Amino acid sequence: MSGITDLSTLLASLEPVLVDGEFVYATVPPETMHDYLALKPIGLFFEKEGLTLILPREAAEKAELASSAPLRCITMMVHSSLEAVGMTAAMAAALTKEGVSANVVAANYHDHIFVPAADAERAVAALRALSAAAG
Repeated sequence: MSGITDLSTLLASLEPVLVDGEFVYATVPPETMHDYLALKPIGLFFEKEGLTLILPREAAEKAELASSAPLRCITMMVHSSLEAVGMTAAMAAALTKEGVSANVVAANYHDHIFVPAADAERAVAALRALSAAAG
């Protein structure tokens, strides 16, 4: 099944879910990638500065990795298409109104937003309000 592309349908169907636990971003040398897969990162991205990992905070601390401040992950349960236009912008605008930083990761089925841990509940409320207004 391909994902939804219609913006109105996407927004009305966001269904944001706060994922358990805290996550951090950490960067390691790309050639050491296999050393860090046991930490069970939920995301990887190769950049010229190194390999960015998104991983559970506890795993990063145990491995003594320098990392970002703690983040919470909010997953949109709607199956969005990678070709959908406007969903990320609408979510970012809703979070901007609340003064919440948003780091968006689009995967094949769902979009995930990493927000500062202290702002997570407020971010979920803003996304639910966005969805209700669209529905």
